[in-house]
Amino acid sequence: MDEPQRARRPGGRGARVKAAVHQAVTDLINERGYGEFSVGDVAARAGVADSSVYRRWGSLEALLTDVALTRLNARSPMPDTGTLAGDLHAYAANVAREITGPDGLALLRLAVALSGSGHQGQQAGDDLRAERTRQLQSMLDRARERGENAPDAFDLLDHVLAPMYVRVLFGMGPLTPEYVDGLVDRLL
Repeated sequence: MDEPQRARRPGGRGARVKAAVHQAVTDLINERGYGEFSVGDVAARAGVADSSVYRRWGSLEALLTDVALTRLNARSPMPDTGTLAGDLHAYAANVAREITGPDGLALLRLAVALSGSGHQGQQAGDDLRAERTRQLQSMLDRARERGENAPDAFDLLDHVLAPMYVRVLFGMGPLTPEYVDGLVDRLL
């Protein structure tokens, strides 16, 4: 007689562990700052064993990189409105919401801290920048394919993203829709 197959849940335990560990990292960065907690602290906060974290990520830097990449990619999808101006305005508004949201400052601080924390941290920072640049480039390439004159990805980073990041990191005022739209308009 055939045994019934066990139903598999989408996501399952692995997805729950990843979500709990990612949230623990974000909470700890918010509370203590980068470099002020260990894998053991993350595991305890997430309710998992240290060995689970090491088995999945290998090191704290690898975990932090995964958190930053996952959160940044999930929160800032590349819009496709049909025009470069529409895409850039929508993208900039998404980034402004992302970095001013509940975990935004922690994720920005994490990205900055990873860049300056030794070889492994430098690689993590490079990976974050490369992924963000790849995403931006896909949006800009799409605009060029439509025949639009698109700026360079680094111009977008320098003239739109960097001013927003600096304002949030240094508490220099809100990212109002008018301010964010003005950054995009000046770039275009």
